[in-house]
Amino acid sequence: MKSLLTTIRQVITLAVLGLAVAGGVMIWRHLTANATVEQLLAENASLKEAIANLTEETQIGYAKVLGQETRDGQLFTRILFVETDPQEMTRRVLEKQFEIEGDVAHFDALIVKFTAPLVMDGRQRAIYLWRRVYGEKMTPEEGFILQTPQGEPLRYAALGKTLSLDERQQFWDAIWGLSNNLNRLQNQGIQALFGNVVYKQLRPGLIYIFKINNSGSIYPEMIPEL
Repeated sequence: MKSLLTTIRQVITLAVLGLAVAGGVMIWRHLTANATVEQLLAENASLKEAIANLTEETQIGYAKVLGQETRDGQLFTRILFVETDPQEMTRRVLEKQFEIEGDVAHFDALIVKFTAPLVMDGRQRAIYLWRRVYGEKMTPEEGFILQTPQGEPLRYAALGKTLSLDERQQFWDAIWGLSNNLNRLQNQGIQALFGNVVYKQLRPGLIYIFKINNSGSIYPEMIPEL
């Protein structure tokens, strides 16, 4: 009986030690990953150059009404949302369709500004990440996802080419993670603006082009659909 109890105690001890070691490894990986992210943003010359080469964009996408109809006394609007290539405005890098109740749509974007010392020429550069679209009768959490959090947007594929696969994931994890910790990377020359939401009453026959002003705010410009 004593031998059995001793064996059980040994098994439990080994299991506890195993969990402790595993936990330590996970913590070590987390800390080293964070350190690597900071090194990427502060020391990676190729990444600095890629950020410095970001164009100063004025147009980052557009939306238009595909159709409107009334069902059971309620108006519904079908919307096409398109994100364009920063180098070639006629090239679509993201295209999604969805339907909202009503005719007012909210377009939610995440804006990350890079400042000195990350930008070598001293001029600000920014990344614009579309998050979601939702109608006036929806909560933001119920909105349609445009860009998958932690994912790499196609419009910024050139940034990813400067990094390894692991480094690329760490970089985008850090960028998306800024929304949860505004002060985390400020000392690395990054400013982040969140919750930049544009809402508009949509009408058929118009194209709503989303543009950026000098302060980084998004606003829609309407033109007739040809």
